Amino acid sequence: MRQPQGLWLRRALFQIHLWTGIGVGVYVLVSSVTGSAIVFRPELNQAFSQPEKIVVARGPRMTIEQIKASAERAHPGYYATEVWNGSKSNAAVEVWLQRDTSTMQRLVDPYTGNDLGDAIPGGVRILSWLVNLHDDLLGGATGRVVNGVGALLLTILCATGVVIWWPGSKKWRRSLVIQGDANWKRVNWDLHSAIGFWSLAFVFMWTVSGVYLVFPQPFMAVVDYLQPLDESSFDPRSGDVALRWLARLHFGRFSGWPVKVLFVVVGLVPAGLFVTGTLMWWNRVVRGRSAKNTRPGFEAA
Repeated sequence: MRQPQGLWLRRALFQIHLWTGIGVGVYVLVSSVTGSAIVFRPELNQAFSQPEKIVVARGPRMTIEQIKASAERAHPGYYATEVWNGSKSNAAVEVWLQRDTSTMQRLVDPYTGNDLGDAIPGGVRILSWLVNLHDDLLGGATGRVVNGVGALLLTILCATGVVIWWPGSKKWRRSLVIQGDANWKRVNWDLHSAIGFWSLAFVFMWTVSGVYLVFPQPFMAVVDYLQPLDESSFDPRSGDVALRWLARLHFGRFSGWPVKVLFVVVGLVPAGLFVTGTLMWWNRVVRGRSAKNTRPGFEAA
């Protein structure tokens, strides 16, 4: 098709793409940044982890109940639920405490009962918070469902974006590059269009795999329909293998450092699409409406 811009369907899809993008914009930004931040999660966990804390043995070792009592005295209002011994007899023990929905993990000297600080290093705690934000939006099971719905909306963005991107058979090559000598509005459009095209495979994979990680049942039902389970066979079904790879691809942890670095960089692309898309929305809708309202004679009308 040479001139798709005038089609009513394209105009309708443009409005769906525009307002869906604005509606889930903050979600896109959060998912993009946190996703890139946790690609190296295993390596960062190892880097942030601290060696086992060794204490000086002073007298007899306290009993589990005495250690719990010491931890509870150090943190009034909390009660100790678990005590985890270290690998050595003179290693600090880890005590888990709870108060309502609040929990904490502390290191305690098993000989004196002194509180030795947080059992979880600050870096590990921040990383866990980022994982919780990316997976569940800090909202537990409800947040995970919202996350899945957001991923589904992003899939719609990808599909509508493909249709909107097509400029016609004579101009499609221009949509693959950025015209640096154009005005800022055109440069912003080119950025959004070109980045969206070159990153489409990655972004579409992340959206579909995001939906699968939250709502796996429909995907599994499709596999069961296409490849009914044969209990007499121990060979994995190709559909099951495909779903496992879909999950692996989402996190980018199936290969070495080069692939992970690529996922970190490309993972920030949706954030860039959100920024350029928001600029287009601001220019078309907000500034356009403001300019219309300030035309001569508007107040009188």
